[in-house]
Amino acid sequence: MLVSHHGVVIKPSVFRNGNLFVARASILEEDGEATSLGDLGHFANRQSAFAFAIRYATAFVDNEPTPKPPCNVSVT
Repeated sequence: MLVSHHGVVIKPSVFRNGNLFVARASILEEDGEATSLGDLGHFANRQSAFAFAIRYATAFVDNEPTPKPPCNVSVT
C-alpha cells in the first residue's frame, strides 16, 4: 500500500518477528529514490504496527518530532 502525504509517497510495511510485528516505512522520492526509515518499533498486532508506520512517516515528512513506539523490546 502506498500513502500520499503532502505530495510525498509513503510506503508503510509490517513484518512478523516471532510473536511480534515490526513497523517499517520508506519515503519514495519523485526521482524514484527511496529513503528507508528503518525498523520503527515492535507491536502486538499488524494493525497497530501499520498505523504507527504511517504516523511516524508523516511526522518525518512534516519535519515534526517523530512519535515513540509504545514499548521497547530487546530482541536477541
